[in-house]
Amino acid sequence: MSDLPPPAPNARPLGFDGLPLPEPGLPARDALPRESPSRALVRVAASEAAQMRRMRGRLAVASIGFGVLFLAVAAKLTDATVLSPAASRIAQAPRIPAPEPAVSRAAITDRNGEILAVTVRGTALYARPAEIDNPVQVADQLARILPHLDRARLVPRLSPPRQFAYIDRFITPRQQQQINDLGILGLYFETAERRTYPRGRDAAHVLGAVDVDGEGIAGVEKWYDERLRVSPTALRLSIDIRIQRELREALDYAIDRFSGIGGSAILMDVNTAEVIGMVSLPDFAASDLATAPAEQRFNRAVTGVYEPGSTFKLFTAAMALDSGTVTLNSGYDASRPIRIGRFQIDDYKGKHRWLSLPEIIAYSSNLGTAHMAMAQGITRHREFLGRLSQLSRLGVELPEAASPLAPSARRWRDINTMTIAFGQGISVTPLHIVTGVSALANGGILRQPTVLAVPPGQEREGVRVISERTSESIRRLMRVAVTDGSARAADSPGYFVGGKTGTAQKVGNRGQYLENQRISSFIGAFPINAPRYALHVLVDDPKGRADTGGYATAGWVAAPAARRVVERTAPILGLVPEIERMAQIQQTIALSLNGARPTAQRPAATAPAAPAASPRVPAIAPRPLPSMEPQPPPLRRTDASDGIAMPRLVLHVTSPPLSFPPSQPPETGRATR
Repeated sequence: MSDLPPPAPNARPLGFDGLPLPEPGLPARDALPRESPSRALVRVAASEAAQMRRMRGRLAVASIGFGVLFLAVAAKLTDATVLSPAASRIAQAPRIPAPEPAVSRAAITDRNGEILAVTVRGTALYARPAEIDNPVQVADQLARILPHLDRARLVPRLSPPRQFAYIDRFITPRQQQQINDLGILGLYFETAERRTYPRGRDAAHVLGAVDVDGEGIAGVEKWYDERLRVSPTALRLSIDIRIQRELREALDYAIDRFSGIGGSAILMDVNTAEVIGMVSLPDFAASDLATAPAEQRFNRAVTGVYEPGSTFKLFTAAMALDSGTVTLNSGYDASRPIRIGRFQIDDYKGKHRWLSLPEIIAYSSNLGTAHMAMAQGITRHREFLGRLSQLSRLGVELPEAASPLAPSARRWRDINTMTIAFGQGISVTPLHIVTGVSALANGGILRQPTVLAVPPGQEREGVRVISERTSESIRRLMRVAVTDGSARAADSPGYFVGGKTGTAQKVGNRGQYLENQRISSFIGAFPINAPRYALHVLVDDPKGRADTGGYATAGWVAAPAARRVVERTAPILGLVPEIERMAQIQQTIALSLNGARPTAQRPAATAPAAPAASPRVPAIAPRPLPSMEPQPPPLRRTDASDGIAMPRLVLHVTSPPLSFPPSQPPETGRATR
């Protein structure tokens, strides 16, 4: 058997050459015409050439098409950008400038957002002396461009062995270009910052300043140094720069008119204790603190301590009224001087009779005020002044704020209580006075003063120091001092100013009183029927004028300046003078000057003769109160030989050579030593 598979049914038989035999009816392969190899090659070449011609034609058509397309696009662009350009929508879109890096110190603004201090960027110039060939020549060239530099000090800074030296911490772009054009090897520039104060002298003592390294060295700049360096948010102060300027102009006018050596003025919101304005003259430009003399840098408003004089009598009256030892209808005998040891207390142009409380304030009686304080006693007197923050440093945000000068509790004697009652023997800052009077006027709430703006509607915490009824009585006393007392020149129609003048002798470096040198001041509030603001004006060492009768007391000096401040600042603060309702409002706050008199005036008891070392203090005349009320104790005896060293003090004043016009009575609380 064969191993080959059987043929397929449709398989054709093969010939001898191994090729299938032709199908029946088809011609044999040998019968077809055969093509020669050369002709086949020619035919293939012709076919390829035809194909190449077709490809080239297609490429030519495509190239022409793309060329036409590009020409159309180019023509369109030429028309849109050269022949008739259209505004670009991208250019029209608002562009957000790239934010600059934050400066290292936040800005300071006033309560209305006005910039008071801001940091700006600039260029600093420094040198590497090792790279400088001729330090003398370089110093000459720099001195011509930067004339404020000291050439004599510049040469050593540019010379070896110093390795690095700042030449100028802040130069202008023009100066930078001029220095760069010199082409000096060893001089370099770096980005720098500078603290600027656009308002110049305005609020300079409040703002303070920074040093060359940008660190606070005085004022708010020092108190809030860390906050200004950490937070980028502007620090908003309570100062109103408009009020600041009015205060400065009014104070400067008073100082110039009476040839004073300086002064201060403070305006405070009585309800929040915000300092709306604070001026100390002479002042300085905040950017020039380093070059300002000491007398300009000295802040009289918070650093200077002065004997307050008769302005302190308001505190004594508030203490007595609040304790109930005196009423508006009662008073004390002021007919004779008080002698205690080597001391004598008397009134300046006194009435030499019994005085009601309104008269004691209006006429500024030292005698009546001393009796009033001694009726309280040493302990209660000192405690009350402590509650009013008159014996401690205030919490204001100024590092220069000073503490009062007062006797210690151990050394506080009867004589201290009597003299401090009318503003002698204690020294406080003007800020202490205006803070205390704000509490007396606002209903009896003491708040620590602040130079930071309080958000609207936010109530600051405070401590009640007197009752609302006492506060109302004090406001009436302040008003009667303006309408019938020594502060008449402070009255401004429609604004109902209430206040008290004070004239105190200046104290020397050794504690002695200086002849013919005084501090004239005024403390008040307005409108006194509904107090909004407290004002303190102080002029240091004013001199008398011919048109003032030779006087330079507070009634002539500080009171008119206070009126000027009220009339200029009240409209800015939104207060309108109540001209049409003056009589009606005055009636609601009116107070009888004389008060209720005793039915039978008692003559003052004459103190019996006693040895010089052991005199007695005259007793206080009884108050005109109902018999069921307890009488105040008499003044206690204080001997000069009790072992306590006390300075020689004689509290009396001789009458000035010129008479005082009745319309402008002089300050009656003055005393000389």
